[in-house]
Amino acid sequence: MASSEEKRAVTVNEVAAEAGVSIKTVSRVLNNEPNISEKTRVKVVAAMAALKYQPNPAARRLASKRSDLLMLVYDNPSDNYLINVQHGALDACKQHFYSLLLHPCDYRAPSVAADIMQAARLHACAGLLLTPPLSDLRALIDMLDQGDTPYVRLAPSTPSIKGLEVGTDDRSAARDMTLYLLGLGHRRIGFVAGHPDHGAVGERLHGYRDALGQSGLVFDERLVEQGLHSFESGVACGQRLLELAERPSAIFAANDDMAAGVLYAAHARGLRVPEDVSVVGYDDTPLSGQTWPKLTTLRQPIRAMAYAAVEQLAAREPQARVRTLGYEIVVRDSASAPGQG
Repeated sequence: MASSEEKRAVTVNEVAAEAGVSIKTVSRVLNNEPNISEKTRVKVVAAMAALKYQPNPAARRLASKRSDLLMLVYDNPSDNYLINVQHGALDACKQHFYSLLLHPCDYRAPSVAADIMQAARLHACAGLLLTPPLSDLRALIDMLDQGDTPYVRLAPSTPSIKGLEVGTDDRSAARDMTLYLLGLGHRRIGFVAGHPDHGAVGERLHGYRDALGQSGLVFDERLVEQGLHSFESGVACGQRLLELAERPSAIFAANDDMAAGVLYAAHARGLRVPEDVSVVGYDDTPLSGQTWPKLTTLRQPIRAMAYAAVEQLAAREPQARVRTLGYEIVVRDSASAPGQG
């Protein structure tokens, strides 16, 4: 049986004495607060290691009247996108000793903002993670800005007064993907736009147009179809683009689900991908590696964005209110020079 001495937990006071700093300084290190010198941080961490100090997250949050529950709020037709968000958020929650509550909703419902606020109060949430299109729902943002519940928005297109933000440069990313297709030799490139209610995704159409202009090509609205982020809408948009008298030699869809739909439409018409038509997507969700052929796509770090969102909520004083993560083009099998495999 363990002795009473073995069972006794090391206190913050003892850590402070060992490190030669104040109790408040130890607390600030534990809470990952800014304005702590690296030298001091190292001393405190070394003292905790020497004393085998084990933080008690529940006790710390109880003392600060903070719960350990974060709420992920979503209404998105792409299951692949949501799975990545959930995994990233869960990984960060585990690291920072939080639990995650999933809260699906209908962003078009008149009472959605009030319902989300009520759920946050009911569960005494320590913070909210808002995914598109809820991250741009003005009624909800206004309510949150007037309250005291911390929140972070993933891929927002409009600013807020108080909220934290995590996103990527959608416009530059879409421009670079279009330039990649132009570099392969394509001059007639179709575009399947994202859901019109997803503000940041609208930037991808601007990026597509930027690349055309940069290459001296005239924008042709007949080459743009309005998608809804779903596989089914990708099929319908792909069919319309491929039915054009002068069909595009490449199609860029604003997410992987719609790109998979375009692939389906091409196969249904007996077209070879990429020999007859190249198809590229956006997001690099697991789906992009499961299609035939595998999708060339633009990797948006969805999982890392969700992880960063939780990190921002976990830090009492985030070093940056807005975080912008990088992107990269992932080349697979669905795009080539026109008429080549």
